Amino acid sequence: MASSSNSMPETGPGQMRGLSNLRLKVIAGIFLSFQVASTTVVPYFFGTDLKNNFGALTAAVLSEVVSWCAVPIYAWLLAEGFTWTANKWRYLLRLVILALVCEVPYDVVTFYRPVDWASQNPVFGLALALLVLILIDYVRNRWSGAKAWIGAVAVAGSGILWALLLHLGTRQGVINIGCLLIGFTLIFSLLRLRENTMMMTAGLLGAVSLVTPAIGVAFLHYRNETLGYLNANTRWFCYAVYPLLLMLGAAWRTLLL
Repeated sequence: MASSSNSMPETGPGQMRGLSNLRLKVIAGIFLSFQVASTTVVPYFFGTDLKNNFGALTAAVLSEVVSWCAVPIYAWLLAEGFTWTANKWRYLLRLVILALVCEVPYDVVTFYRPVDWASQNPVFGLALALLVLILIDYVRNRWSGAKAWIGAVAVAGSGILWALLLHLGTRQGVINIGCLLIGFTLIFSLLRLRENTMMMTAGLLGAVSLVTPAIGVAFLHYRNETLGYLNANTRWFCYAVYPLLLMLGAAWRTLLL
């Protein structure tokens, strides 16, 4: 969903082992499906009265928490897209359009109504994280030394503040996926040349974010730095995964619950 690579190496001899970007997207998509299932499939099988049904509440929470494994994977793909894309602003525009497409079905799946301002879909968080990277890159190219560091911190802090104010990807009232996406994306972008430090820092952030995001970081340890696409059009299908999941969830919610 979040990678836009034009020059990244394709899979070739000696590069087949490990997880390509495509395989990472498949894994992240599977984890993401648990988010949709937590408010659609789980209530169908376990009941909708979460306040009085401990089994239904447990299943819904576990399904939601498992979905958070996808957060660092999508953050990694976003950082890679930022590095390799030919046009960062066009990449940002695609994410904004995707976020707008996802918003209504996201609200239907999450809140059972077409418009709700309590939480915006996490694709907006991806778009904001990309904007933060673009602005930090601008600051670092324009200034140097302490001024560049102060500017970068101000941009990152502003991004996190906006993610909180706009409730980007707020889930269960305890986690803001938008903030997590910004944090992971900054780690993967700024520390990409220091592998061990990058992975340890990302793992620590995942561990303090209710543990499951750290599992997503573990998958990244086995990446092989290739796209893995057999067809160039595959990347466009990846953009459709989340809205398709949401639309299926919205249909399930409308017809069966």
